[in-house]
Amino acid sequence: MKAGKWLIGVLCLLFSMVAQAQTEVRLAVHDSFALPKNVLAQFEHDNNVKLTVIKVGSGNEMLNKLILTRAKPIADAVYGLDNSNIAKAQQFKLFAQAQPSGRPVNVSLPQALAVDYGYITINYDKAWFRKHGKALPRSLEELASPAYRDLLVVPSPATSSVGLGFLLANIGGLGEQGTWQWWAKMRQNGVKVTKGWSEAYYTEFTLNGGSRPMVVSYASSPIAEVYYGKGKYKTPPTADLRFKGAVFRHIEGAAVLNHASQPALAAKLVQYLQSNQVQNAIPTSMWVYPAVKGVSLPPVYAHVKIPTTVTQPSMADMAAKQQSWVKQWVKVVQR
Repeated sequence: MKAGKWLIGVLCLLFSMVAQAQTEVRLAVHDSFALPKNVLAQFEHDNNVKLTVIKVGSGNEMLNKLILTRAKPIADAVYGLDNSNIAKAQQFKLFAQAQPSGRPVNVSLPQALAVDYGYITINYDKAWFRKHGKALPRSLEELASPAYRDLLVVPSPATSSVGLGFLLANIGGLGEQGTWQWWAKMRQNGVKVTKGWSEAYYTEFTLNGGSRPMVVSYASSPIAEVYYGKGKYKTPPTADLRFKGAVFRHIEGAAVLNHASQPALAAKLVQYLQSNQVQNAIPTSMWVYPAVKGVSLPPVYAHVKIPTTVTQPSMADMAAKQQSWVKQWVKVVQR
């Protein structure tokens, strides 16, 4: 009996030593990161490491945190910087000069491996429009007419990456002056602004009991409704509007950070985010498209086609002018 207890004690000690000996690799992500635990555990198993995921707020909040800590970064790699802010990340030299090789992709980012992409646009509640016998708007200009007063809810671009993407689409489609003129009309037309996407979609949108039948969301949101409806819907209860100035293609990527404590493991982690395990999980865990070519989409994605009309500024302009654009939006819409 004593020998048995001794053996158990030795085994526990050995397991403890192995656990303590595991190297840690850290991944900074935004709050919307939602890969399944088993997918992350697979990387840990394959590389005998402990993976620590550090959530740092929205995409721009994460960028600002990485800039402030760039001399001694809070992580070894980052996921979730995107085409709206990656040029600024490059300006501050956040990325290691040597990045791992990637797989062939449908979209790309400079100095980072593309992981996923999605489309920000306006969703509408089909049943509400049928019930009220109201035709859909055919343009941003028509949306600002009295016929659509008090019908749209938008997350603020000052606090939401979804709201920011929509604003960037506006600027790409209407130009700067045209955008401010349109938003001034929308303010008079009763547009509702929320702090974040969740409040806009789950509180204010009529599909979820709110009073607004149009909401700025993702082109993939309608298929998420079918997926989570578990048989309630045979077709999506919502759809999206794809007119000029209303669609932004949002590309997210991963990169090894400059001064990473574990650069070799960070490179493996970045490459893992382009692996089949991760790419196959992305469509129904984060409801965006996998960046790697040839990855099959789940059947539910057949309900929605990828938008073809996309308008947005250059990455250089987004890096240089984004802050001033948001300040101008706040001035026009909220003051």
